[in-house]
Amino acid sequence: MRLVGVNTPESTTRTEEYGKEASNYTTDKLEGKQVWIQKDVSDTDRYNRDLRIIWLAIPSDDMNEDEIRSKMFNADLVINGYAEPSTYPPDVKYSEYFVKFAREARENNTGLWAFGENGTTRGDLDPKETKSTNTNQKPVQPAEEPKNQATSNAGCNIKGNQSGIYHVPGGAYYEVTKAEEMFCSPEEAEEARYRASKR
Repeated sequence: MRLVGVNTPESTTRTEEYGKEASNYTTDKLEGKQVWIQKDVSDTDRYNRDLRIIWLAIPSDDMNEDEIRSKMFNADLVINGYAEPSTYPPDVKYSEYFVKFAREARENNTGLWAFGENGTTRGDLDPKETKSTNTNQKPVQPAEEPKNQATSNAGCNIKGNQSGIYHVPGGAYYEVTKAEEMFCSPEEAEEARYRASKR
């Protein structure tokens, strides 16, 4: 299962700052507890994982902000700084709440926000990639090492760029993409919280 609308730091395929804490927090809050699950629009993601909202108590009004704050686990993760909002349409029912809660957590340096204004993982509040950012980073060329790694490891040719998008060979932008990370499969890229290029 994947939680709708939020992205926590990694602690499985790679380790990001605050990843273990987010994982431990989730275990402490949910293990052995009765929870209620809710679907937004999509039943599953592209990897057939159930997409769900988890409630720690049944809300009388699932759009009431006080109930979302006090009863919804997805929101709890954001409020307490263990996750960033990460919206994937069409599952947007609570996205405005998650962004609001994340801004509050960021202003208070709560949880992962103590590591900087962009937290430790990708989310809706991160700055979008700009041409000037690419120009500044071009001389550094951080992608060269992963590219060489992928050449020596057959099949690891999926490029993940700094905007959180991955590109597969043959895609419209594959050749011009500067890779931040290389992946061996789309599933691996998705687990690392990268999104597929639309072209």
